[in-house]
Order: sequence, then structure tokens, then C-alpha cells
Amino acid sequence: MCSLAGLFVEAGHEVRGSDGPLFPPMSEQVVSLGVQVFTGFRPENLDWKPDLVVIGNIASADHPEARATLERGLTYRSMPQALAEHFLDGRTPIVVAGTHGKTTTAAILAWLLEGAGLDPGFLVGGMLPNFGRSYKLGTGRPFVIEGDEYETAFFDKGSKFLHYRPQTAILTSIEYDHAEMFPDMAALEATFSRFVELIPAEGLLCYCSDDPRATAISQRTRSRSLAYGTGENGVWRGVVIGSESDFVDFEVSEHGKIWSRFRSPLHGNHNMRNTLAALAAAREAGASADCLGKALREFRGVKRRQEIRGVGDGVVVIDDFAHHPTAVRETIAAVRTQFPKSPLWAIFEPRTNTSRRDVFQKQYAAAFDSADFVLVAAVNQPERAPEGKRFSPEQLIGDLQARSLNARYLPELEEIARTVIAEAQPGSVVLIMSNGPFGGIHDRLLGALRERAGSH
Repeated sequence: MCSLAGLFVEAGHEVRGSDGPLFPPMSEQVVSLGVQVFTGFRPENLDWKPDLVVIGNIASADHPEARATLERGLTYRSMPQALAEHFLDGRTPIVVAGTHGKTTTAAILAWLLEGAGLDPGFLVGGMLPNFGRSYKLGTGRPFVIEGDEYETAFFDKGSKFLHYRPQTAILTSIEYDHAEMFPDMAALEATFSRFVELIPAEGLLCYCSDDPRATAISQRTRSRSLAYGTGENGVWRGVVIGSESDFVDFEVSEHGKIWSRFRSPLHGNHNMRNTLAALAAAREAGASADCLGKALREFRGVKRRQEIRGVGDGVVVIDDFAHHPTAVRETIAAVRTQFPKSPLWAIFEPRTNTSRRDVFQKQYAAAFDSADFVLVAAVNQPERAPEGKRFSPEQLIGDLQARSLNARYLPELEEIARTVIAEAQPGSVVLIMSNGPFGGIHDRLLGALRERAGSH
């Protein structure tokens, strides 16, 4: 929604909005846009009579501003509808979908297209340091969209990505998620099938051949398709040929013939796949290997995706959005690759609708194996999960300890901070995984660690 607000401002519209308390990095983007934000939701926030009300998918039919919009006869759209109607006409939408890696893949692709001189538009659910924002109107034909499978609005229960008119699409992976929306795997697969069926015959679907469900769903498209991955099944395949803490060197081959070699600042197999997908889609848009190589070397990542927030007393603090057990496992593995000799602390806050539930209780146990120390926080707003189906941090700790991991359940933020400050030695890496602000723990740790350094 913040990204969409940015597009409307860039297009010359006056924008105001209502939300709960915002937190960085999006709160900073809203301030820079000059958008007036009403904190809290009240009918009078609509007294300025906007020409269009965009209703986010957190709003139910009895939401005070949604109800006021309907009662006053104001024109309204969902976020995906508004994006499609106002910004996709005359453009070539490139939609990145999948359970994992959407934000990073879309961010890489947007920067690759920028580096190739194609002046893309984009809307991504994360802050892109290369651009200093999460959106861009652009004047070129490509328009990159992070395509979410979550529901559109209370008046449209279909997935958001069904509105985005994909000409080129990327399908990164399909795993069960959003248990509050999809009752089972079949329902999730059905919405991804509908998505790939939208791609026209002259379009292109890039799908991850390392993922069996993405491979199966790819058969539903009528468009051209390109299988990418790190395994033997990838037509478009990446192989690491060298790495250091600051970069990874790899080569890309097509049908076994080397296409080009690249250097990337991103570590981990999951980021290799994300990069392969972005390179394939950028080539489809007309970018050359030389331009892509230069842009990739300059890519600065995404806020809250393996983002190094700082160093205090020799301890590196990293922020990441991971919450699904697969994302937790892959993120820890990637950080371990980047810092192979460092003691690795993994701190996890169960905060999403899925991680509040016990649907992945057993799967989380194997997700932390590459960490040296594991701290698990209390479930954020556990009441939002059905009683009897809530995630148990205590059970997770028992399962982790049974796997011989040094794991502790520390429900309070202060306990976590005190433990890290007391025990994390210089040279350690602290990886914090949450999809929310987590009480500002990153800055609190860095401040305390730097104070610790000054007391030596």
C-alpha cells in the first residue's frame, strides 16, 4: 500500500491514508512522500472526499472507513485493482510469484532492468536501497510487480496476483502457507494454476525446476516456459564457481552451453535461484549479458532481507523477514555460507498468521540446524490464531534441544537482549528473523553492544 501511494504521488495525485502505527522502513518512505497519514481508522478521515478510496486487504466489511466509503457512495478499488487500472495500461507487466523469494527476485529484476537502461516501473513489497524506495513509475515498457497470492480484499477473495496481467511471469516456489486463507494445499495450487493460465501464448513463464510443485504447475501455462535452477533439471542453470564473504561468482548456462559469468553480492542457494529468475526475465525484456553483469555487481539488496544493520563490539547484527520454516532454514544457511567461521545466533519471533498456528510446528524443528545458538520469542498476538491450533515455542525448544541445539525460549524482548549482550562474543553473527518491528531489537542490540565495546 505504501508503494502504491508512492506511484500515485509520482503520477501527480494528492494522497492521504489511514493506518496503524507505521514502522521503518515504510514509515520513512511515507514521510518522504509528504503523504498525510491518519493514525487509526475513523469515518471522518474521508471527509476530504477523495476521488478514489483504495481499501487494503486487512479491512473487513465492517471496517469503519470501508463502511463509510460504501455509505457515502465513494469510488473504491482494491490495491491490485487500482494498480492495474492506473499503472499497467500500455506497459509490459513482469509478475514475480511464489511462496518464497518474491521480494528479492522482483528487486533484483527491477535493478537489472534499470541498469540495462530500460527505465522500468515497479512495485515491490520491500525497500530497495539502490532506488531508495519501493516503487517507481518509470517510462519504459517493463513494469515489475511482486505478485502476492494473498486475498485481494473483503469484496474480492481471489489472490492479488490475478489482477496483474502477466506478460512475463516468474514462479519461484510453491509451499503451503497462509493457512488462514487456504484450507489445504489443493486450494493453494489452484490459485497458482489460475495465475499461470493468465500468461498469454506469446508471453513467458520462468519457473524454478528445483521446486517440484512449481514444475507441475508450469504445465498449466499456454505460454512459452523456461526452467531455471541449480539442479540438473534447469535449462537455465547457475553453478557457483567461487565465493568470498562479500560476493559469489557463478556461471549461467542454457542447455548446457555457458551464456555468461556473473558476480553477485547475495549468498545462498535460494538467492542464486532468485538471481537466475531475474536474469532470465531481464534477458526476455531485451537486456544484454554485459549490462546485467554490471548491474548485478552493484545490487545492494533489499531492506530486511539478510540486511546487515550494523556491527557492535565485533558482533554483526542482521535483519531478515523470514518466517516460513523453509525461509528460516535457507536464510540461516545463507548467513552460514557468508560467515562460515562465526558463531551464529538465530533469533526468531513467530508473528505471521501462519507461524502463529501449529501448522508447521514439526517443520520448524529442522529449520535451525545450521545455527549455534537459537532464541525463540513469544508468539506475537497469539489470540489471532484459533485456540487449540496455536504454535508452541516451548515445544519447538524441546524439539531443538532434542537435536542437540543450544536453544532457549525467552518470551520477553528484554530477556533476549540481555542474553545476547552477555553472551555473544566478538566475531559472532546475530540473525534476527521477524516480519515486524520486533520492538526495535536491532537498534537496541547495536547500541548496547557498542556501549559494551566502549567499556573494555
